[in-house]
Amino acid sequence: MLDQSQTPILSALQASSQRPHAAFYAPGHKRGQGASLRLRELLGEAALAADLPELPELDNLFAPEGVILEAQELAAEAFGADRTYFLANGSTCGIEAAILATCGPGDKIIVPRNAHRSVVAGLVLAGAMPVFVAPEYSSDLGLVLGVKAETVAAALAHHPDTRAVLLVSPTYHGVCSDVGAIAALAHSHGIPLLIDEAHGPHFAFHPDLPTPALALGADLVVQSTHKVLGALSQAAMLHTRGNRLAQPRLQAALQLTQSTSPNALLLASLDAARHQMATEGKALLSNTLDLAQQLRRELAAIPGLGVMDTAVTAFSSVSDLDLTRLTVDVSGLGLTGLEADDILHNELGVTAELPELRHLTFIVSLGNALEDVRHGIAGFQTLAEQSAGQSAGHLAAVNTGWQQLPIEQDVSFTLPVVSPREAFFAAIETVGASAALGRISADTISAYPPGIPAIVAGELIGEAAIANLTVIKQQGGYVTGGDAPEKFRVLA
Repeated sequence: MLDQSQTPILSALQASSQRPHAAFYAPGHKRGQGASLRLRELLGEAALAADLPELPELDNLFAPEGVILEAQELAAEAFGADRTYFLANGSTCGIEAAILATCGPGDKIIVPRNAHRSVVAGLVLAGAMPVFVAPEYSSDLGLVLGVKAETVAAALAHHPDTRAVLLVSPTYHGVCSDVGAIAALAHSHGIPLLIDEAHGPHFAFHPDLPTPALALGADLVVQSTHKVLGALSQAAMLHTRGNRLAQPRLQAALQLTQSTSPNALLLASLDAARHQMATEGKALLSNTLDLAQQLRRELAAIPGLGVMDTAVTAFSSVSDLDLTRLTVDVSGLGLTGLEADDILHNELGVTAELPELRHLTFIVSLGNALEDVRHGIAGFQTLAEQSAGQSAGHLAAVNTGWQQLPIEQDVSFTLPVVSPREAFFAAIETVGASAALGRISADTISAYPPGIPAIVAGELIGEAAIANLTVIKQQGGYVTGGDAPEKFRVLA
């Protein structure tokens, strides 16, 4: 057992930032001495003094031999991994590296339709071909759930030459798929299971939370440590277990996707977050779960609100639910989630993590206090009172929009017409919506909410996708990827 009370990077950075010396190295502000007064006022002298490069005593992220290696070994033990890599470019670079480490040009990889845009970026970098599978969708809840094991089994049967399976678990809403069953399927085909566990870095530290993917057989897991633990934004980790991945290739991939000037503050925050969870994580998360349950109970008692709970595990695609994640259906108030979010944020001082067409999703973490819960309850009570008598008629268009989501269609495990990489480098032209029908998209186009690609680069543009994008934009959402739904970039 390693000494989890140690903080190798954090301690070394603190000592280095206080060491008197003439600094003839980057960054140019020289430990804050040349920084703007306004920046100094915002960040403080201590933070700027610790904004240091890879000095000898601070180790090298890509060839660690000192404090970074020690910190990563401590993290591996704490999170249940064989090896852990610190990420200074967020989970995005970890997902990209995972695909690069397992797939090459033309290789197939099973990908759920609710994958993050970083997955598409990884497909472009690797030249891999996605075999999309559909997560289960509940029209009653208006939510995307997990991916069924039998869906993955069918995809593998259709495409036995697949090189890897990628899964998002938990989802943004805290929904976990049956990772154990899907891991067994992947392993029976001799391929690794990669998990985007961005929203689940806390699972390893409390028995009332879902079982971590690594403990269920995942070969590689990427976690956004900053999302629910105490690390700084953009600080993440990649964990591996077993021998199905070539570590040298993974390390080479991480060198492609990470900055050659990783921020020492981000790395130190990962060290600190691991230390905090390893030494007091269970107590902190017990308090977090208590707060989340109080908020869930009080919100569920407000007329017009629906709060997702463990009943969702009755769906065959759902193995568990993260109870620190609250998804609130506000449609009973006669409001869209976007309208409710606007009122709560701008008028009532309550800010959600994710507003959607029917829902608001909230992250309750170790940084929240009882006062936050009370404020949240009061905000929703006021929202419900203000919305009394509100007509729900305008929500019909919202429900229509959800019904048009491409992920609800039957999945035949067909491939895109061309790979996302080929679409990225192809000659393109911009056309109007009517002229785009039946053409190959050059862009991955997603509507927010819910952030799921309606069209992936390399796919044909269909009528349902255009209608979906149009409805969500009309309801106040926004679309990323070109000028859709009015114009589309297509392969010439």
